[in-house]
Amino acid sequence: MSEKIVQLNEAAIKSELKELVRGSVEETLNELLEAEAEKLTQAARYERNEQRQGYRSGHYSRNLTTTSGDVTLKVPKLKGISFETAIIERYRRRESSVEEALIEMYLAGVSVRRVEDITEALWGSKVSPSTISELNKKAYVHIEDWRNRPLQGGRYPYVYVDGIYLRRNWGGEFENVAILVAIAVNEDGYREVLGAAEGMKEDKASWVSFFQWLRGRGLNGVK
Repeated sequence: MSEKIVQLNEAAIKSELKELVRGSVEETLNELLEAEAEKLTQAARYERNEQRQGYRSGHYSRNLTTTSGDVTLKVPKLKGISFETAIIERYRRRESSVEEALIEMYLAGVSVRRVEDITEALWGSKVSPSTISELNKKAYVHIEDWRNRPLQGGRYPYVYVDGIYLRRNWGGEFENVAILVAIAVNEDGYREVLGAAEGMKEDKASWVSFFQWLRGRGLNGVK
């Protein structure tokens, strides 16, 4: 009598429940989209009346990641009236905040594997390494734009420079790399980070190249 009379496959039950919830979320969101379209056009699908503001022209699909899993939205296409749905706007805001969070996690040194686990716990689905890589490319573009921006804030009487050493993974091996940093005080008395560049090591050639780079970007008036 020690054996269980009824054997339950808990994994299968959890999977079925998750799919049931996901399906319910998908159905509810699509019903909300249809309700939004009806409110904008002032008519149900195929309905003809004098108050009608626009016409249906099918749907287009859009994926949405929710805490219950990925769902497919069937967004109504409208003719004669623009359709700005609150659901899509919330999705855009969420998408933007997720991208920012992923980039911040990566730049803070969180491993790709750990980022995958975090996204699955927070949003119900893992973000692939290729997605993280693409987001990082976006971040690097902004970083390089900032690093190479013209120094047009006026003259900089006081400039402080130093090198900090960080460990970098290069080809599976870790090495110490010097990052040369310049912080200045402008004529208005405000501090400003002028730039940072990899110097490999704090030798004369690295510093000369660093100062030439700053001068080329407009560094002037140093006392």
